[in-house]
Amino acid sequence: MEYSITIYSTSWCQPCKSAKRLLDSKGMKYHDVDIEEKGWSRDDLFDLTGGRTVPQIIIDEQPIGGYDDLLKLDQEGKL
Repeated sequence: MEYSITIYSTSWCQPCKSAKRLLDSKGMKYHDVDIEEKGWSRDDLFDLTGGRTVPQIIIDEQPIGGYDDLLKLDQEGKL
């Protein structure tokens, strides 16, 4: 199944790197948006995703949360 995945991240964020590594290991493509490069604040991120921490992961236009939430989906076989 093909998913549309966006990860809102920063370059220094370890959970962001872990989320990307997990998706890479599954061969899943994603769009990475570095909020610092964009000059976005945490409030901007909240307005987009409902979350203020990075990463914020969106799958098929549904916010799923951060790395722990992504990992849980994978462990449950739902990724």
